[in-house]
Amino acid sequence: MKKNKVFLTLFAVLLLFGNAIFAADSLIIQGSSTVLPIVQRAAEVYMEKNPAVNISVRGGGSGTGIAALLDNVIDIANSSRFIKDEEVQTALSKGIYPVPHRIAIDGIAVVVHPDNPVDDLSLEDIKKIYTGEISNWQELGGPDSQIVVISRDSSSGTFEVFEEKVLGGEKVAATALLQTSNGGVINVVAATKGAIGYVGLGYLSPALKAVKVDGVSPNNETVISGQFPIARPLFVFTNGWPEGLTADFINFILSAEGQKIAEEQGYVPLF
Repeated sequence: MKKNKVFLTLFAVLLLFGNAIFAADSLIIQGSSTVLPIVQRAAEVYMEKNPAVNISVRGGGSGTGIAALLDNVIDIANSSRFIKDEEVQTALSKGIYPVPHRIAIDGIAVVVHPDNPVDDLSLEDIKKIYTGEISNWQELGGPDSQIVVISRDSSSGTFEVFEEKVLGGEKVAATALLQTSNGGVINVVAATKGAIGYVGLGYLSPALKAVKVDGVSPNNETVISGQFPIARPLFVFTNGWPEGLTADFINFILSAEGQKIAEEQGYVPLF
């Protein structure tokens, strides 16, 4: 009878702490689709090195990731922009203390269909396209065809940086087609000859043509040098200073191997 009681006590302890033990070997990460390729590949490599660890990585946009962190339902939020003041206030009201960790640098490439002969636009040209002031490629030395404007939606950190650096706070034309991810922008621009969009450097491919901006091509060298005008740091955010598995995984991304992964995914490493 005494042995049974001991067994039942041990079983209850395991039930009580089993989830916590499992959670210590698991991470849930959500947010920016721009940061996604870096963190997803880093997670794959990390799990290969640590088979007992399970890391779940999903997109949804920077705003979605930060909101999930503020709701305390994820361990790490991926973001292609810095956290907003109002998000910080919301976090503090919930007892959440968001800490930023810069993991790479990115350029926002302006892209068109490969058949489009236009290969250089000024920041002012791009602003006029996105605000609706210029609506035909002929005005920019291209064919006589309507410009199909593709933009990210408001939950996107890429959109917010583009809005700040290119639009100067002005609104995107109401006729713009909004996409929830870099992948969505790629699909529409690659299939639409008159389209223009913008994506992170890691999403450039032969299906798109990245135009020069003010005579500067978007690439690692021009982003590092500061020549390319549409660039930004990429972040992951944690609730408080990270510990345990969370800290170890972020340190892996910031290691030489992790930064090599960032570069292999098409982004600019920190060193």
